[in-house]
Amino acid sequence: MERSSTTPGGSARREATRQKLYEAAVTLIAEQGFSATTVDEIAERAGVAKGTVYYNFASKSVLFEELLRHGVGLLTASLREAAERTALEGGSKVDALDAMVRAGLVFIDRYPAFTQLYVAELWRTNRAWQSTLMVVRQQAVAVVEDVLRAGVAAGEFSEEIDVPLTAAALVGMVLVAALDWKSFQPERSLDDVHAALSRLLQGRVSGRG
Repeated sequence: MERSSTTPGGSARREATRQKLYEAAVTLIAEQGFSATTVDEIAERAGVAKGTVYYNFASKSVLFEELLRHGVGLLTASLREAAERTALEGGSKVDALDAMVRAGLVFIDRYPAFTQLYVAELWRTNRAWQSTLMVVRQQAVAVVEDVLRAGVAAGEFSEEIDVPLTAAALVGMVLVAALDWKSFQPERSLDDVHAALSRLLQGRVSGRG
């Protein structure tokens, strides 16, 4: 999984190593689960020594926690960028939400294994990283909340909508629909899936026919 920029201060090489470890971990854990995945396997899949894993992360749990932070951070950035780009182009708040739906689908199409892990972990309550997961989840949902609140303030959306719940529902819609697409309807194109969700969004949020 990529970062949008390299870390300053001459640490690009270490960052590249961490990227390899993220990729290896997310693939292995998606294939066989967190408990069954060993540090040795992660190191082997990443093409590094076992000690390199512990140099970058104190434990397998810390690696997975940082993986969650990293992946959801990328998703959050893509959602925010979509909303900001729509605003610069003079689009409405519904247009911004629609652009965010597409950005979410693009992210999931690119990182399906991470998305599968993320959704699965949202339902677990006994993980050491649960509090971290809740924080990063809220960061992603908050981007959608901001657009909804701005839409209410501009009169585009009803003042009666429950902003936090609606934002969570929109994010959940994209996640679940996209996983269903990747798992059970892979023959459909991203444009096709986006069009279906866009129609749902237009009908349920803006009320337009």
